Amino acid sequence: FCRVSEQKEWTRDKMTKGTQSFGKRHTKTHTACRRCGKVSFHKQKKTCASCAYPAAKTRSFEWSQKAKRRRTTGTGRMQHLKVVARRYKNGFREGTTAKSQKKTPAAV
Repeated sequence: FCRVSEQKEWTRDKMTKGTQSFGKRHTKTHTACRRCGKVSFHKQKKTCASCAYPAAKTRSFEWSQKAKRRRTTGTGRMQHLKVVARRYKNGFREGTTAKSQKKTPAAV
């Protein structure tokens, strides 16, 4: 936009990094990641800023213990691992049947 200054000359408004620039932001750089589900997958770089997908190893650092705690084993469903824990408790027994828990009637 142009404006008239006090000297009656036409001058061009200076573009700034602030308010005027924020109005032009309407494109998305990140989208949802397949592996972690966060909106951290960079569309141009094709990598996730949160979990480093498609890299085989999940992104984690020693300087961020809290972030490691949030996504470690035990924070999800553990669909298979909780079954393994139960089987371990019973010594991974297979091919046997459990004894009947019903009380037998007392001999009269």
